[in-house]
Amino acid sequence: MPTAGVRQETRDQVSHITLDRPEALNALTPDQRDHVIGLLGDASGDPEVRAVVLTGTGRGFCAGADLRGAPAAGDRVPGDVARTIRLGAQRLIAAVLDCEKPVIAAVNGTAAGIGAHLAFACDLVLAAESARFIEVFVRRGLVPDGGGAYLLARLIGPQRAKELMFFGDALSAADAERLGLVNRVVPDGELDKTAREWAARLAAGPTRALVLTKQLVNASLDSDRAIAFAAEAAAQEINMTTEDAQEGVASFVERRSPEFRGR
Repeated sequence: MPTAGVRQETRDQVSHITLDRPEALNALTPDQRDHVIGLLGDASGDPEVRAVVLTGTGRGFCAGADLRGAPAAGDRVPGDVARTIRLGAQRLIAAVLDCEKPVIAAVNGTAAGIGAHLAFACDLVLAAESARFIEVFVRRGLVPDGGGAYLLARLIGPQRAKELMFFGDALSAADAERLGLVNRVVPDGELDKTAREWAARLAAGPTRALVLTKQLVNASLDSDRAIAFAAEAAAQEINMTTEDAQEGVASFVERRSPEFRGR
């Protein structure tokens, strides 16, 4: 069912998920967060969807979780906070990491807190020149959640991750690209066009090969060499049964461009 503040449209085999609450810089309510999780799950299981673009409207990509309406500290019982994080922010990030389609973040503005982690969890990150990323948790006296320490340490190393999380300074799009958190920075007016171009390339690719590659890369930093090599061999075994792999080999032999169908 549609949820206010989140829009979804599938065009040319790409699921476009747009956070549409610009007056709140697209801060996510629990209902909106759960809806995004559901949309990512739908895209993952839909053979007609071969890529996902996640973006926002207005000046913000996502300003984090909307904390209004959260229970007061005195109303909590032991386990409430951990359960909320596990079933909320962590489940959102896992939905991106586990999505069986490549996910592009088109970061149009401020990405703060869980909003920054939502972008960093995506497979490819495009950022408008005006975008900025903020590990805002320390400003509120909070520990980073939504897999932030896990993601940042793997993306830029522990020292850089600690610097961002200890100080909570805003990181410009250019600096995020320099650190390796962003694939490419583009002028604000070209963000949507570039995201559509990248998504079209992904949607025309060998979908199963892409998702198996995504899984291998995501697991690589948690594996030793033997496990990583075994996973790679298993992925190759699975992929060689797909129509796209057979088409890729045939097109090479026949000296023509492949026509992948995502199967």
